[in-house]
Formats: sequence, structure tokens, C-alpha cells
Amino acid sequence: MNLIEQSTFINSIHPFENLTKIQLDEFSKALDITYFKENEIIQKSKEEPNNLFFIIKGLVQEKIEDEVISIYSKNEFFDTISLIENCSKHTFITVQETICYVLPKDIFIKTLYENIHLESFFFQSISQKLNAHINNSKDKELANLMIAKVKDARVHRAIIVKSETSIFDAVSIIKKEKVPTLLLKNKENTIHIVTDSDFREKVILNRMDFDESVSKISTPVTMYVSENDFLFNAQLLMTKHGVKRMVVKNDKDEISGIIDQISLSSFFATHTFSVSNEIDKAESIEELKVATKSFIKIIRSLNTKGVKVNFISKLINHLNRKVMNKLFEKLAPKELIGKSCLIVMGSEGRGEQILKTDQDNALIISDDCTLSDDEILKFSHIYIKTLVDFGFPKCDGNIMISNPYWCRRQKDFKDLIYEWVTNPSENSFMNLAIFYDAACASGDRKLLNDLKEYLFKIGSTSKTFYMHFAKIIMDFNVPLGFFDGFVFNSKDKKHKHEIDIKKGGIFVLVQSIRTLALEHKSMRSNTLKRIKELKELGELDEEFASELSEAFNFLCTIKLKSNLEKLDSGKCIDNYINPENLNTMEKDLLKDSFKIVNKLKKKLENQYKLNYV
Repeated sequence: MNLIEQSTFINSIHPFENLTKIQLDEFSKALDITYFKENEIIQKSKEEPNNLFFIIKGLVQEKIEDEVISIYSKNEFFDTISLIENCSKHTFITVQETICYVLPKDIFIKTLYENIHLESFFFQSISQKLNAHINNSKDKELANLMIAKVKDARVHRAIIVKSETSIFDAVSIIKKEKVPTLLLKNKENTIHIVTDSDFREKVILNRMDFDESVSKISTPVTMYVSENDFLFNAQLLMTKHGVKRMVVKNDKDEISGIIDQISLSSFFATHTFSVSNEIDKAESIEELKVATKSFIKIIRSLNTKGVKVNFISKLINHLNRKVMNKLFEKLAPKELIGKSCLIVMGSEGRGEQILKTDQDNALIISDDCTLSDDEILKFSHIYIKTLVDFGFPKCDGNIMISNPYWCRRQKDFKDLIYEWVTNPSENSFMNLAIFYDAACASGDRKLLNDLKEYLFKIGSTSKTFYMHFAKIIMDFNVPLGFFDGFVFNSKDKKHKHEIDIKKGGIFVLVQSIRTLALEHKSMRSNTLKRIKELKELGELDEEFASELSEAFNFLCTIKLKSNLEKLDSGKCIDNYINPENLNTMEKDLLKDSFKIVNKLKKKLENQYKLNYV
């Protein structure tokens, strides 16, 4: 056998690229080649294993009795867990003729404890492997952006003076200390902030007396950020609230400095704050439309930098809500302002939509609103038409405020919810699921919260209701199977060698978590926040909750990556991915993610007796 060829093969498989040169040479010299016939058992359950197998060609199933739990194909290996525990938990059998490199157990175990990278990898949980994926798929410098803390950025010194300080003295202190910002503390120990721009715009332009108290031009500080918080969270808060600076506190809850947008820009070159400002300052519909054109650029930039998909979705969600709110305020008749609630639903409502797919929105109108139904409908058509012009495609299912079904008075929505719960049907449960994910984009949030409380009230008495609500997951199969480890839909010629990652993974996970959250009467709409709350309620144990969160993030990341590539090549975005476009590690993590989704699906099958519904 050619040692160079064997070394190259082993070195190309994660995590064995972390072997030292001596260890790689030792591996290569110890390898042997073995041929297995189709349907040949390589390793039986409960046997003591002797080798680690690297597949050169062929396909191997891992089985528990007759159930296939995993598939291994070219450039993949098995079964390290058996070697570490010195007992094979499952049976490994070939699906077709297979050729493997075979490494003796003692070489693997010896190297495992000598190489810290291998030891760390093989003793990680699935959720840790998924979470660590960023470090293997992105440049380390870019990955550090995700874990950078506020204290890692340039935090300006906090100079605190008494609120009675004169404007003249305050300017003198700013010049002497060479800082752009002062903090003021009054007798009640509340903190205010004053910036160099305040002196220009409020003092000079208003011809104020320099002996007046500087507190007259200050602004109360209402938000703080911890120096140990993620830097990206600080950017999210600044973007969401349209502020240029935030006061930083240390672990002792003491003010330690001030972070500004310029400091953040040294870490993030996405111009998110300027886009947020453009939205806030937009005077016309056209100016608002121009601001939205930067969204794709922001998404690409953050994705390239290795920022986690849940952070990207949070940021884009904030920007989308700002646009929708501003557009509503500009277009809505004055009678609707304060007397209605514009809600977004589906993935937008959950804060999980990144690239614009389609609209899912509704309008809840206060019962005492005096505007006629005809005038409301006229406005709703104009609003939807404008959103389409902004790049938000129409919903194929017509779930939009231009459809009278989704544009009602609050009391009429209550009647609709009652009908969904008491007259169950496929459409009723679909509408309930969509509505339960709703979030307020503009207007009176209480109108929505009252309807959700009503839903909890009338749905709480019926266990059968939750059984039927969960049952839809049984219509979707997680695509783990025989062909290269994945199951493809042979009937769909257009996507013959692709997987619908939404139907096969994301939807099953989202609907399962949605059902558990609904039964627990959670007001959360975001899937990750629902998982966290279900863990706190004891519905999910800590490890499983972590696995679900990481699997969800990974599935969304793979979907985003695929769709950005489609946009680059001029194709339409969709939910399909081709596993052949993934590297070996991504395929492995995709299988792990699907296993976690399957585990959740089985939990709901047992908990709600779905096989009997």
C-alpha cells in the first residue's frame, strides 16, 4: 500500500487532520485494507471491537435490531464509541460491496489519549460538536467575532460628574480628559449622559448660557450592557433601540466605561447601525425602500464572518420589524393608529426568517375602532402592495392582511380561535400554529396578548386537542436512510438528489417544540427561547435542550448557506439542499442533527400517543 496515499486519505477526514506527523505516520503504517461483500456483518452488537474502519468505497448501516439508526459512506469512519467503551452497542452491516481501511484498536486508543484535539472531539456530546462546527468551517479570526465580549472592544473611560456641573465646566472636562462623552449623577444616583454633539446641537444652536447646568442637555441612561456580554448582543441592542452609545457595567454592577458604534465597527463591518438609522430617519416611502436594499449585504457579511445564524436572524428580524412599523405608521389611517395590532406570523413571527421568503401577517383591530371595514380593506391592499415592492413576496396561502380572513376586529378573532379549537381540521391546526407564532410588528401589543391568553384558556381543557395539534409531525419523515446516508424523494424529478431540509428537519423540530410550548401556555414565539423555557419548566432535560438548540441552529445554517449560493448563481431560494455540496464534516453533523430531530419526534409520539390518533 502507498503510505502517502493513506496519509492523505486519513488527513482529509475530520478530526484526524489534527494528528501530528509522527501520529499520522504511525496510523498509515498500521492500516490494512479489507473487502466486505454486500449484506456482510462487519461488527455485531455486544461484541468486543478490534478495529476502527475508514470507508474507501461502499455503504454501511448501523442498526439496532431491524432499525437503521445511521449510515456511513465514502470518507467516513466507524465506530469510535465502541472502541472507547470496549463494547459494540450496535450492529454494522454492509448495504453494498464495501472496501475499508482498518486501523487496530490499540493504535487508535493510544493516539486518542496522546492527542488533545482527538480526545476533545471524541468525548464531546453531539450538541458540543454542532456548536464547535463554526471553528472548523470558518477562519479562527472570524470565528472569534462570535465569542468576542464587550470588554474585548475599545471601551471609553467613564467620566462621571455631578449633574449641577455647568456647561462650561463640562466642556472643559471633556477637553482635559479627551473623551467624547460625560456621565452625570444626580442626588438620586440616577445616571444621565451628555455627548459632544449635545453641546453643538443644543447649546450653540439654542444660544444657551454656558453657566447653566449641563443636566439640561443630558439624556437619561435606561439601558446598560455587561462588559462580559457578547459584543454582538451590544450591537443588537444598539440597532434595536437606535442608540449610538451604551454604558458598560462590570461584574460588581459598577459603571466601567462607554462603548460606541465606532468601537463596534472595528469588529463588524456590516453597517447595520447606519441602516437602522436610515429606517428611523426615512421621510418618504422611497427612502424606506432604499434602506431595505442593504439587508442581503448585511446577511452575507455576517455569514462570511462566521456569526451564528440565530444572531443574524435576530438582527434582520429587528430591521424588518422597524421597516414594517414605519411603513404602517406612514400608510395607516389615523383611526387605526393605537387601535390595532399588526402581527407577523410563521418564521417571521418566530424571529427565524433571514432571507425574505413570503409574507405571513394579520391585522387585529380594536373593537372600538371607528374606521369602516371598507376603509380598512383599502388600506390593507395598499400596505401589502408596498411590502411586495420592498421585496417581501406575497404569501401563496394568502395569509396577509389584504385577505379579510386575517384582518378582523378582536372579538371576531376570538370567534375564529374558538372555531379552530372546537372544530378541529387540518386547516384549523395549521392556522392555530401560524397564529401561535405571531408577534407584534406595530401597534397595540395587548390586542395580540389577549387573544393568546384566550387560546390558552379554551385549549387547556382538552388533551385530545394537543394530540391532534402534534399529529402533523407524523406526516413528515426525517430523511435518514439508505442512499449515501440520506433518503431522497425519487418521485420529485426536479429535486431528485436533494433533501427538503425544512420538511425533513426544521418543521418537525419547530412543530414539536411549538406543541409543548402551547400546552405549557408559553408566550414565547421564538423556537430557541421556547426550548430554553421548556428546559426551565422541566419538560426537557439540559442535555437534550442543548442538543435541540444546536441542531436547530445547524439546520438553519445549512439552509442559509445553500440559499446564499443559489442567489449568487441567479437561482430562486428554496428549502432544498444537495448533500453532495456539503463537506464530510457537514454531512456528519447533518446526520447528527436529524438523529436529534428523530429523538424529539419519538418523544412526542410517546407523550401524545400519536400512533393512536
